[in-house]
Order: sequence, then C-alpha cells, then structure tokens
Amino acid sequence: MAKGKSKTASDTPKRIPKKKLKQLVTDLLLANPSKIFNYKQVSNKLGVGDDITRRMVNELLYELAQEGFAEELQRGKFRAVMQNALVVGTLEMNPDGSADVITDDNREIFIPDFRLNHALHGDRVQISIYRQRRRGLLEGEVVRIIERAKRNFVGAIHFVGKNAFVIPDNKLMPYDIFIPKVELKDVRNGQKVIVQITEWPAREKNPSGKIVEVLGNPGVHEVEMHAILAEFELPYRFPEELDKLAEKISAKITDADYRERRDFRDVPTFTIDPFDAKDFDDALSVQMLPNGNIEVGVHIADVTHYVKPNSPIDNEAIERGTSVYLVDRCVPMLPERLSNFICSLRPNEEKLCFSAVFEMNENAEVINQWFGRTVILSKRRFTYEEAQQVIETGEGDMKEQILLLHKLAQKLRAERFKKGAIAFERIEVKFDLDPKGKPLGVYFKENKESNQLIEEFMLLANRKVAEFIGMQKKGRSELPFVYRIHDKPNEEKLNAFRSFITRFGYSISGTTDRQVSKSLNQLMEKVKGRPEQNLVETLALRSMAKARYSTDNIGHYGLGFKYYTHFTSPIRRYPDMMVHRLLDHYLNNGKPKDKEQIETLCKHSTNMEIKATEAERASIKYKQVEFMQDKVGETFKGVISGVTSFGLFVELVETQCEGLVAIRDLDDDFYRFDEDEFALVGERSGRKFTLGDEVEVEVWRTNLAKKQLDFKLVGMPGKSSKPSTPRRSPKKSSSKKAKVASSRKGQQKPKKKEKRRKR
Repeated sequence: MAKGKSKTASDTPKRIPKKKLKQLVTDLLLANPSKIFNYKQVSNKLGVGDDITRRMVNELLYELAQEGFAEELQRGKFRAVMQNALVVGTLEMNPDGSADVITDDNREIFIPDFRLNHALHGDRVQISIYRQRRRGLLEGEVVRIIERAKRNFVGAIHFVGKNAFVIPDNKLMPYDIFIPKVELKDVRNGQKVIVQITEWPAREKNPSGKIVEVLGNPGVHEVEMHAILAEFELPYRFPEELDKLAEKISAKITDADYRERRDFRDVPTFTIDPFDAKDFDDALSVQMLPNGNIEVGVHIADVTHYVKPNSPIDNEAIERGTSVYLVDRCVPMLPERLSNFICSLRPNEEKLCFSAVFEMNENAEVINQWFGRTVILSKRRFTYEEAQQVIETGEGDMKEQILLLHKLAQKLRAERFKKGAIAFERIEVKFDLDPKGKPLGVYFKENKESNQLIEEFMLLANRKVAEFIGMQKKGRSELPFVYRIHDKPNEEKLNAFRSFITRFGYSISGTTDRQVSKSLNQLMEKVKGRPEQNLVETLALRSMAKARYSTDNIGHYGLGFKYYTHFTSPIRRYPDMMVHRLLDHYLNNGKPKDKEQIETLCKHSTNMEIKATEAERASIKYKQVEFMQDKVGETFKGVISGVTSFGLFVELVETQCEGLVAIRDLDDDFYRFDEDEFALVGERSGRKFTLGDEVEVEVWRTNLAKKQLDFKLVGMPGKSSKPSTPRRSPKKSSSKKAKVASSRKGQQKPKKKEKRRKR
C-alpha cells in the first residue's frame, strides 16, 4: 500500500464461503492422497492468508475427519480417506483371522475376516476402502488377489472318512486344506506333509490341494527342521547334479592367477569366526608401512572367480539368495565343496580373494585405499573366544596384530556412533544340542571386543566400496550398483515407541536424525541388564524401517552411513557376489550395467533374506518349546512382552522363551483389552496387566507341533496376589479388532476362538 493511502473496502480480502472452502479443502486432500497436511499447509496451498479463514480451514479438517473423508494421523495432521477407492497393498494376517493391508503409500487398512475373499498372508491385493472406523482406522474389502505370496503349505494330515484335511503349521493360514481321496496314497494319518493349493472356488470355505511331499512323523527332529524350511519355501537339500559339477571345479591356483593378483602371502593374516563355523569368507591382514602408517587388508573369498554368471551353480545361488542358518545347521547357498573347502579361507592354505586394502593413520583415518584381486595365506584361524582372550590378556598368537587392529576398531566404532549410528545389539539365543538335536541348554551370544574388531573392518570395507562406486565424479554417468539401504523410522511407529517407554521412566529426545539416534543409544545403554531390556530393544527395532537391497541409494539410517553395500560375505549372500562382479567391471572401466535387471535381483535377494530370517526364528522357537518340555510345573520370572484380546504373552527372563497366559485362565475377574493402553484391565478390580510388567508364571503345557508354550500366572512381584472373588459375567468388548501389541507373528488364538476348521 502506498504511503499515506488509506485502506479501502476493496483491499479487504474476500471471505470464501464455508461450503466452497470445504470443497476446496476436500479437493486438495483428494488430489494429494498420500500427503499429510496441517491447517497452515492447506491454507498456504489455497492462498488463504487471513486468520479467520485459516481458523475455518482448521475446523473443516476436523469436520472432514468426523465425516470420514479425512483421517487425523497425529495431532493436527490430516490425510484424505479414499472412500470407495481402489488401492493396492500387501496383506498381513492377524492371529484372530482378520487382516491389515499395508498399501503402497503406507496406509494401514483393516480387513475383517469375512471380507478377505480368500486372500492370504503376504498376498498382493487390490482392496476397496468403504469406511472409516473409530480412532481413524480405515476399513476395506479385498476385491482382487493380484499375486499369491505362496501356494505350498506344511502341516499334519488328518483323515475324515474317505477324504482328508491338512491343518497348516502356519498360524497365519486360518484354513484347513481339503485333500481328495485320489491324493491319499503313500501317506499315513497324522504325518507331516507339504501340500499345494490347487483350487479355491469362490463359494467354498476351504481350498483344495494335493500332496507334494511326505516329510514324516511329527516331533522327529529332522522332520521338523525340514518342515520349517519347506514352510518358508526354502530348500533343504542340494541338487545332486550341482554337487557333481562342484566336484569338477579345480582348486589349483595357476601361474596366471599369481601374475594377475596382488600377493599378500607374506603379510600376517588371520581369520576370526564362531567356533563351529566352516565357511570362512573374510580375513584380515595388517602391517606397518615405512611412512609410519598402518596397512589393513580386508580379504574376502573370491567366489566369483569360481562361479561364473548364468552357470547352473550361479542360477541356484540366485534362487536361494542366501544361506539359511537354523539352530542346528547351515543350509548353504553354494555347494559344500565351494563354501567349506575351495572358497573358505582356511589356515595355511593359499586362497584367492577380492580385497579392500586401506592405509590408515593411528587415529583410524583412511589415507589411501585400493580394491582388487589378491592371493593370501592365513596364518591362524581364531575363534571369537580365542581372539577375545588375546585382547583381554595381551598375550597369545599374533598378539601384536590383534591388539593393533583392536585399537583401530574401537576408534572406528567411536567415530561411527559419534556420526549417528545406532547401537542395536540384540541378544542372540543359542542352544547346546546333543547328537540327536535335543537341546540340553540355552545360552546367549555376547557381542564382545573380538566381535567388534571384525564388525568394524567389515563395515569399513562395505562403506568404502559403496562410496567408491556411488559418489558421483564430474562428467561420469551413474553406475548402477547394489546398495544396502535403511530408511528413516516411520514417524507414527517411533512416536508410539516414545510413548511406550515413558512407563519405564525412559524417553527419546531430539528432532534431527542425529539427535534421535544419540538419544536411542543412551536408551540402549540405560536398559542394559534390566528386566525390560529385551522388550525395549525388540520394540525399538520394530519402530525402525527394515534394511533391504536396492539400486536407489538413500543411505543406511541405522549405521549412519550415506553409502553402504554388502561386499564381505559372498559365500553366504548373493548380493555380495553381485557387488564383486560389478566392482570388478567398473574397476576395469566397464560401461554402466542394466539398472532394472540389478533391481530385480535386489528385490528377490531381500525377499529371500526375510524368508531365511523367519525360518531361523521358527527353528529357535521350536527348540525353545522342546527345551521347556521337561519343565512343566516349574515356575519362572518373566516380562509381559505382548498384550492381546485373548491373553498375555510372557517372555521368560532366564531363557527368553515366550508363552501365552490365556485370558480365560485369568479367572479372578473379567478382563477387557484396552487398545490405547495395550493392557488387559479387570472390570471389577481395575487390576491391569500391561507391556513390560514383571510376572511369575508356571509352565503349564507345551505343544511342540505348534511351537507353542502355555503358562499360568502365579503372581506379580511387588503386587498383591490375585483376588479370589468369583469372576463376573462377561460383557461385550467394544473392540472389534485385537491387535498384538508386540507384533508377535506365529502365535495362535486359543482353540475355542479359532476361525479355521470350517469344512
């Protein structure tokens, strides 16, 4: 406005009528269905500047949320609800038979069991969103199954007259599979089988299938381990023809190999691995340089020298994606002759490697680096325990080399955490097994300095290889590559975790990535040795995104690295073989490789890694239940690790075995499930069971076939024993959907509430 000129009526902004403004706000939300807005952002988008209209925008957002056209994700933050919209996502079954669909734009849509329309866990589906439920949750119906996650299931067969049903082991498969009479030869009632779904007519409650393989009698160790692998569609034997091909591969190192490689045979070199390892795929060398710096070599088995692209062994490795580690065995990605002999960096044997060699100063800063093919000679094979003893006592074989590398590793580690890495170090459950696979004891693997020594130099090599390829140089086109990426945590999950830990007196502060990671590290340090440690660490991990392989680099949030890959384990991970081939290609000035083809292999490798992890957890769960079989009637201290509408999951402090206290056995009161508090609350007494509470339980029943433990509540330390007043008549729960607070997949509802077995 010009100086001295008075404001006229024409200068006053015209108010938008409420009806029109509401339509404008609705249109904006619908035009940006995946975006989240507060009233200020909506106002700015609509060009609204005056305070009265901006307040009206705020009121309209809450009005649209009440009407079901918008959802409030956090206080004052809204997103459109696509009424009757068709969206695509991945279906995740809940233990009660309902499901959630996680859409491609990261929405969570609830699907009642009667609207699944034969969709199963893991399926890619198209759904129609038809209403908004309470607390902002959306509800939908499956209208089309785009892609089945799996068609083969493992379970026990039960004869019914002339026909039979297979009851799947998978607790997230809520239907028995009908087996017609023609399929019943060579199988006995009660045996474990692999069954394939062949058809599922729209009006039939149960799918029909055929028997693919008879595994054997349930409860037998070998049968159960094979059943776990089959359940996750993982192989449990190597094709005979591939073993024969591997036998023909020569282990001889030729004169040409020596000429083409950098020779490290005279440099002090060693491996550090678990005591029961057979595939040693990484070694470290160290020597002092004339200029006073330190040369550290990270030497990785040169698998791709022996396994050529598109060969039968390579194709099988692609299919497997990774080695699988169950409690009692390794199911290798490569034939044993390669993984345990030719490629394994065994002591006192010359071996071919692909190496990352670093010149470092005493502060563990990298001055120079070199990548290329080498030949090495490991002087010593250490177990972690042996290397740890050298670190702790300062005495033992190759003490100068180990102590020097330990010193550098601790400096690398300190710098990594200073720059934002998060110290997630979950306790790893291990078993002492007898020759027949029976668990004699449970112990926990500790992450000591010897583990950290190897870890830090593997991280260094992985990071530097990724930086070498990924950091753009002027005038150079993008070089498609395999990155190991880890996204920032989901804000909603992180906020839920922040809220949860307040009940223990903890908090997470900060808003930037580095502030949050620093606060998380402080939290991990505070919970060490406390009863709630495992629960807090588990839920913290679940608030994080999952790491995966991709050609699109977004960095690794958990490690605090802008560039990261997997270079150091090609014997057991196919992405590492891909990285070796790509690095060699680009070192020799090769042209950019096909990004789409690499991305396809990245996605497949991620999926296979997930399956292998789930199989490993299932085998641990099986052995935990087996270990507890002779402890029925004994009492243990535990922590409530999950709360559901059908009971409490309790994790034993001593062994980390987890079992269920069914709500029907809490007979002193009628308990309802409070979704907001993740608690069971007694309606008469007000007694509350919530996540993290310390309890005492008695082992009541073990079900090895279902990998399931049932506990009885004995008491709660520091609280009065349960009242003896008779239980009141139950009232209807207001909750239609019971969500498992700790996301414990693989647990099952009590039988009387099961929705399966509809025949």
